[in-house]
Amino acid sequence: MKRKTLTLLFFLSIFTAGYSQIGGSYTYAFLNQANSARVAALGGKSIAIPDADLNLPFHNPSLLSPEMHNNLVLNYVGYFDDIKYGYVSYARSYGKLGNFAAGIHYVNYGTFPYADENGVRNGNTFTASEYAMNLIYSRPIDTFLTVGINVKPVYSVFESYSSIGIAADLGVTYHNPTSLFTAAVVLRNIGTQITTYYGTAEREHLPFEIQAGLSQKLAHAPFRFSLLFQQLQHWDMTYESSLDNSNVYNTLSNDAPPASKIETFGDNLMRHTIFGLEFMPGKNFFLGFGYNYQRRQELKIAPRVGMVGFSWGFGLKISKFQFSYGRATYHLAGASNHFSLSTNLSEFYRKN
Repeated sequence: MKRKTLTLLFFLSIFTAGYSQIGGSYTYAFLNQANSARVAALGGKSIAIPDADLNLPFHNPSLLSPEMHNNLVLNYVGYFDDIKYGYVSYARSYGKLGNFAAGIHYVNYGTFPYADENGVRNGNTFTASEYAMNLIYSRPIDTFLTVGINVKPVYSVFESYSSIGIAADLGVTYHNPTSLFTAAVVLRNIGTQITTYYGTAEREHLPFEIQAGLSQKLAHAPFRFSLLFQQLQHWDMTYESSLDNSNVYNTLSNDAPPASKIETFGDNLMRHTIFGLEFMPGKNFFLGFGYNYQRRQELKIAPRVGMVGFSWGFGLKISKFQFSYGRATYHLAGASNHFSLSTNLSEFYRKN
């Protein structure tokens, strides 16, 4: 009992040390990208799904479980223009010692032409890319509570400018297998820049974020509902302007400012929430849907809103492999396509 109390106090103490940040004021933003097709389908963030899916500990390290022992996952994302990124991970479990996983997260921004101040190209090109190791560990505290940590060394290079950093995610998950209810809290990207992109620059902040999530699977129907609260360290997620916005439009969402305090509160609350729904008629198939209100408000175009902010995907197990596809609509200009492949290598061993 004493050990459980100390663990909870440890996580609560980190909450008090958290600081708020606004989008665009930090470096290594790629750490927030959703790699897995399943998570992308559920709105881009998910921390409270207790399945044997090795992609899930990337978002919440305390979801790493013994059921993921000897599992391998491969992810590839076709983003916008020439941007491509992905994630590969492998897990091992060692009983009372705990559960371990290692992975590599990368993003390749493509090739860019050199040009002078007049826009004249000289025929040469350069590249830009970022990488992060994922060293994940989890351990159960009791039957219902599990804690985990993900340590992430980061290397970022843009042309001749490079930076090294270190980040960590801390997670705690409560799962009740009887009621099929799960709740989790994650502190993402705690860390610092070790070296800056050029010598005289000040260290930039990392994209620190506090998340809380829950999910409920129905006992007599093949559905699971999930709800995630994002950016809990910062309440106001609307676009901030130095102008008096009482009579102007929000330039990001093309919306008029809320007319009342109740509407302002409701709009901010919704910006913190991501909704997910999974349909799972069997162990070998799932269909997922998500809604990200913040993404919709920031990236929609008022005359043609379309499906901005919505996402969907499916997963299918064929023989020893689980294949998943997810599609998230960011803007009328396009959507991201996510592909995931996973397998349990133990299934390839010949049984005596």
